[in-house]
Amino acid sequence: MNTNQLRKKPFYLSDEQISWVTETLSSLSTEQKLRQMFCSIAYSDDPGYLDTQIQAGFGGLMCRCMPNEQLVNLAAYLQSHAEIPFLIAGNMEAGMNQCSDTGTLVGCQMAIAATDDVHYAAELGRIIGEEAEALGMNYAFAPVIDIDNNWRNPITNTRTYGSDPKRVAAMGEAYVKELQKHGIAASIKHFPGDGVDERDQHLVTSINSLSAEDWEATYGEAYRRCIDAGAMTVMAGYIMQPAMTRKFNPNIRDEDLMPGPLQKELLQDLLRGQLGFNGMVITDSSGMAGFGCAMARSKAIPACINAGCDMILFTKNMDEDLMFLRTAIENGVVPLERVDEAVMRILAVKAALHLPEKKAAGTLIPSLERANEVVGSEAHLAVAKEVADKAITLVKEEKDLLPITPARYPRVLVYPKEAGATDLAFGVAFKVNQVVDRLRGEGFQVEVFQPAPGFEGLSAPMSSVIDNYDLLIYVANYATKSNQTVVRIEWAQPMGADCPIFIHDVPTVFISLENPYHLVDAPRVRTYINTYGSSDQMLDALVDKLVGRSSFQGKSPVDAFCGFWDAHL
Repeated sequence: MNTNQLRKKPFYLSDEQISWVTETLSSLSTEQKLRQMFCSIAYSDDPGYLDTQIQAGFGGLMCRCMPNEQLVNLAAYLQSHAEIPFLIAGNMEAGMNQCSDTGTLVGCQMAIAATDDVHYAAELGRIIGEEAEALGMNYAFAPVIDIDNNWRNPITNTRTYGSDPKRVAAMGEAYVKELQKHGIAASIKHFPGDGVDERDQHLVTSINSLSAEDWEATYGEAYRRCIDAGAMTVMAGYIMQPAMTRKFNPNIRDEDLMPGPLQKELLQDLLRGQLGFNGMVITDSSGMAGFGCAMARSKAIPACINAGCDMILFTKNMDEDLMFLRTAIENGVVPLERVDEAVMRILAVKAALHLPEKKAAGTLIPSLERANEVVGSEAHLAVAKEVADKAITLVKEEKDLLPITPARYPRVLVYPKEAGATDLAFGVAFKVNQVVDRLRGEGFQVEVFQPAPGFEGLSAPMSSVIDNYDLLIYVANYATKSNQTVVRIEWAQPMGADCPIFIHDVPTVFISLENPYHLVDAPRVRTYINTYGSSDQMLDALVDKLVGRSSFQGKSPVDAFCGFWDAHL
């Protein structure tokens, strides 16, 4: 890689910035270079732990969710003690709530898509950019430009802008442009594209099985537009794309097909060659089973660098992973030229973000006072409220059932359908009770269903529900999370005691707070609503729409009927 490439998109470095990159690179030992190629993780601002990261000389660090004070302390400690500024990253898909416990949850990407307005994708990027910058962070593992082609996929789901490739491309592009205005590098993910398979890369290497032509017209368009918009980095996911791989290597054997981070045909020929990407490539978490399933780790760590990855996200075991890469460099398996190329791109991202200049000027250290003013501000929450109002989608409605009022339906039975907490930070467990509280606040008499014992011939009579309730409301809160294989409803025992069998006798509303695809398990319910999230703003907007204070405006960005004809009934 020659320095002229650093003058081009996405870096656009000046002569002074290029000098910093080249001089810094030449000052590093081989050991220091290989350590720059790792991005580690932190869960707090513990100075003892941060010292280990600084001493290790890693190039970046990802933050899990913590209070503003800890994030500011973390950024200040790292950037004031490290010789080379750190990339300080976070999952910034739905808002800064995934990094700060008071960060604004603007709305998951599918909620943004349901507004059918690219303006809100830009607003998502703006709000995240403003809050991240105030906290001293500079690297977003977002946007997700996967396409939700398969309703069974348990990991893409509401993290995506839906199933329309043009909407995904337009909203991803808008996010990238706005985010990077605030000095935060975007990472478009998960190359070569999730959402075709129905498996989770956290658990297995998955497959994007589109033809080369179909990939180019869909995922290819999304990547091309985000690259053209100046996205600084790409995150490669543990997803194979056989057709595109074979386009560049027709004779490759099935057993040699590898996922994105390990497939040079995808990273070199497709991403850098055909799509013209000149920025930095980072792997998805190297702790994922999708990485481990593809190749022995001792080979995979150096192989992903040779394939075209510049930075490795996380270590499985720090000492061991460093040893794997160190040994491969010493043995010539990973050429020093490839190491220099990777580190040059990492340093170029830091230069493009003006980290060295900020460090020299003393402006790299964030202010807690400013962070507390910006993060979760009223202005940002107002946008989250707008998104909620415009996103909530009435997928289908029984004639004249809505609006619901205490005068029309005084006695309400709520069926709670709820799973555990999610680690992807859109949904939080135990939201059904908040819906119940809001309904009671509107004047409804609300009871929560409890299954009673009794099998065939011993169950409670139908009249126990029909005669005692005027309205039945299902509230489902099954959020996308990693390390699961399905996002489906599990009905209560005995024998599906809470299945919607009263739809012919009692008006019934089904509300999904997270997964938009529950009609597959409750196809005959006649009134179905998707909210794509369970924030306070979403729940307030939901109740406003239920009781008729506002209208439903959302447009489903996916086929909520999951291709089943009976779900339309």
